[in-house]
Amino acid sequence: MTLHKLFPTFVYCNALQKRGASEFNRQLLKECLQLRHDDAAGRRWSAENYPDGYTSYGSVHWLQRISPTFKSLESKLARHVKIFAKAVEWDLEGRNLKMTDCWISIMPKHVVHGLHLHPLSTLSGTYYVQVPAGTPGIKFEDPRLDRFMAAPPRKADAKRETRPWGTFPAAAGQLVLFESWLRHEVVPNRVAAERISISFNYNWF
Repeated sequence: MTLHKLFPTFVYCNALQKRGASEFNRQLLKECLQLRHDDAAGRRWSAENYPDGYTSYGSVHWLQRISPTFKSLESKLARHVKIFAKAVEWDLEGRNLKMTDCWISIMPKHVVHGLHLHPLSTLSGTYYVQVPAGTPGIKFEDPRLDRFMAAPPRKADAKRETRPWGTFPAAAGQLVLFESWLRHEVVPNRVAAERISISFNYNWF
């Protein structure tokens, strides 16, 4: 008997860089906090769409175009994006994946990032700038979940790849890449400290 595994879902996790991560994150953190202070439009958008938190998604979502530090982040991400594209065996027809959006999210205590995907994008990801102990990671949903119908629940000690949800812990200096159609969320932050991350999208068209 042979047991085959079909339709794998790839999630890439790695450190952004081997050296200089702390110094780079200090500069990113400084700019994230300054942007929140300066971005009145973003604070208004967040009050309606991201209660008690702050995101520049609704106001400044192309930070790689206006900040040398975020442009540097884009450059550092390039090799990781290339590795992911090779792993999933994309045929890009001679074109390159290009960063289209880049924004920040700041999650104080009790803030939640609801289940969502990234429409009209090919590859998405998150880079962690500040992750206090106990703050949540990113949780992915099995894309087949609405077709499970009469499937029994998984055992409590089931492997992560067989569960309907998979969570990857967050850590400062780490990044996560995934295909943009994969739904994900961040559960409420239970810690009295701010979790700060940078999210981004890539397209090949």
